Amino acid sequence: MEVTDFDFDLPEELIAQTPLQTRTDSRLLVLNKDTKEITDRSFSDIEQHLVSGDCLVLNDTKVLPARLIGEKKDTGAVIEVLLLKQMEGDKWETLVKPAKRLKIGTSVTFGDGKLEATCTGIKPDGGRELQFHYQGVFYELIDQLGTMPLPPYIKERLEDSSRYQTVYANQLGSAAAPTAGLHFTQAILDRIKAKGVSIVYLTLHVGLGTFRPVSADSVEDHEMHAEYYQLSAHSAETLQSTKESGGKIIAVGTTSARTLETIYKDHHDFVEASGWTSIFIYPGYHFQAVDGLLTNFHLPKSTLVMLVSALVGKEPVMTAYHHAIKNKYRFFSFGDAMFIEPERNGED
Repeated sequence: MEVTDFDFDLPEELIAQTPLQTRTDSRLLVLNKDTKEITDRSFSDIEQHLVSGDCLVLNDTKVLPARLIGEKKDTGAVIEVLLLKQMEGDKWETLVKPAKRLKIGTSVTFGDGKLEATCTGIKPDGGRELQFHYQGVFYELIDQLGTMPLPPYIKERLEDSSRYQTVYANQLGSAAAPTAGLHFTQAILDRIKAKGVSIVYLTLHVGLGTFRPVSADSVEDHEMHAEYYQLSAHSAETLQSTKESGGKIIAVGTTSARTLETIYKDHHDFVEASGWTSIFIYPGYHFQAVDGLLTNFHLPKSTLVMLVSALVGKEPVMTAYHHAIKNKYRFFSFGDAMFIEPERNGED
């Protein structure tokens, strides 16, 4: 299977640069998993596509304001640092620009010396290991000195940083938002609950590898980055009860889907679990945990398009994407939503 099989032409003007004024004003393309029928709706209609007894699964990760601008301690040269993953203690894996200026032993200061970092290692991909030094609470300093690490395709400044967080964001540690969840408000979640749909949370801290292009020619040759996940006992019990009673499990976002599939693959059940996942889902994969998926529109040739294609088929997904482009849906993080509606076997 070639990566180019998942390519499509996307006009640049369809890449959403800013969020809509109201989260639920997004459009919603519904693709039925059984009939492959496409329907144009509004996101505020999402509850009409959920049934009592279903379970909606949300990723409650919270984005760390992980982009830091500092100065080399010896020369004053400007250095941009992006925190990727905490390794141990105050040592972090990072991306640095310009990387060539940060050799092992070089130090960078941030916020007039409130925070300092020393390069202790260079990764094979050019990333830097940084050891941080500070007084006080690290995350409070990051909140004070850092800015949101918006994806590279977003060129405009974000006026309100809360719009790059879901309304239910709770577990700090993500390098990017689980963007399928950005459409929800508390009011619409309350309406969904009132309909008899269970809502459970899991955590998967999104890594910047999400935005890295697939460099391999063959899909099977691509290696996924590892991301940390966690599922509580309460969430696992609700998911298992839903499955046993015949309800549908709807993952909000590819991050939720990958976490659920990882746990079910490893344990053949929904159980309390945590760890690192590098699961790569592409056509040919058999879903065991997830019945339906709410997601945004993704980059051409991306692993995210491959995952969606695995759930409903490559040709239906490409047809839906061409429909979205023709009808000027908004793409990527601040764009519109797509719902892979599960098979209902004639149910209401």
